[in-house]
Amino acid sequence: MTLTITALYASLLALLFLSLSFNVIRLRFKLKVGLGDGGERLLTKAVRVHGNFSEYMPLALILLASYELSGADALWLHILGSVLLLGRLLHAVGLSKSMGTSIPRVSGMITTFIVLLVLAIENIRFFFMS
Repeated sequence: MTLTITALYASLLALLFLSLSFNVIRLRFKLKVGLGDGGERLLTKAVRVHGNFSEYMPLALILLASYELSGADALWLHILGSVLLLGRLLHAVGLSKSMGTSIPRVSGMITTFIVLLVLAIENIRFFFMS
């Protein structure tokens, strides 16, 4: 058993992670802030977008990989991986545009939570079926 589908989504998410990281670095140079946010609102947003992404992705990818290793159907893996990627993109866009509530931010979190919930349930189901 391989993790080729998980590897695809992990790689696409890694590209998004790098983009978010470069945005933080760009703002640090522009605003001359080496550590923390220096009280700069734009940098605070960028750091939180990056931080939120890095808080959720490890668990999501572990669950996706576990699901794939359990023999999940490729179509479901692609659906869940795509929804996860879309959710993280929406969340990043939404939080980048506004520190408050926005439709993309809320949609991104809801889709991320749905993917986490489905993967958790499916992995538990596979455990009891084996």
